[in-house]
Amino acid sequence: MIEAENLGKMFESFTAVHHLSLNVPAGQLLALLGPNGAGKTTTVRMLSSILKPTTGWAKVNGYDVVQQPDQVRRAIGMLTEQPGLYSRMNGLEYLEFYGRLYNLPDKETRAKGKAMFERFYMGGAEERRLGTYSKGMRQKVGLIRAMLHDPAVLLLDEPTSAMDPHSAKLVRDAIIELRNDRRTIILCTHNLAEAELLADKIAIIKQGKIVAQGTFAELKQQLLGQPQLEVRVDKPLNGQVKELDYLVTVEWVREDTIRYRADNPDTTNPQLVRCLHNLGLGVISLQEVSQSLEQVYLRVIEEIGD
Repeated sequence: MIEAENLGKMFESFTAVHHLSLNVPAGQLLALLGPNGAGKTTTVRMLSSILKPTTGWAKVNGYDVVQQPDQVRRAIGMLTEQPGLYSRMNGLEYLEFYGRLYNLPDKETRAKGKAMFERFYMGGAEERRLGTYSKGMRQKVGLIRAMLHDPAVLLLDEPTSAMDPHSAKLVRDAIIELRNDRRTIILCTHNLAEAELLADKIAIIKQGKIVAQGTFAELKQQLLGQPQLEVRVDKPLNGQVKELDYLVTVEWVREDTIRYRADNPDTTNPQLVRCLHNLGLGVISLQEVSQSLEQVYLRVIEEIGD
């Protein structure tokens, strides 16, 4: 649904995006992560036929972003961090205006709009001027507008920014539903927990280049190594950790707990439990230490691609 090959964009002597390649299948959500100025928004603008690439090519829903921009724009719904609302219009007038651009009947637009306002707990606000809305409400109207024409592809740039936790959850739930409908979504966000919850795959962009890409599990394995495991025993270890050296690489120790890595945990863990038992130690718990997307992201941003 979204393909890009060697996509690049230069502004005079500044390279904003450099040889970027993507392939996002139907129904998949790709989270595009990176620091401010990394090239995320420029990438989205090229994919939406707003900016013309300097190098490479991209297709959205089978349409070339340069050769077929009208078809691309009909196939996508887009929400930017600043949705650009017309403050003198009320909510439904604004949606009707955009509905007409997509040749939607006003009656259909009003029905969809009212339903979406209710869904986002804004029932009754659709008749108010947009200039009276809070920032979070304006962001929700921008998302409603992006979904109005039932697009196959959604390009979402910080869709939950400035929202209260309840509203942000409603938007995340809506995104999950849209993905389950086999829509293809690119999500730009600084909210790493949100990306971890929603994304099928993650791409991390730095200085205009994608420096890491894959599922969360793949990135953890690639960047953080084997999972770290933790075992807690019922007595102080008292220097007995050295007896485990032949089995595992111990990385962290406290009085009754060790953390270690093993190349083959399915084989090593039972051997470790037996070894601890032979040392007179009972195992209270053995579990994988949680590793977050934040750890992966910081590893990439701090150490890769400089």
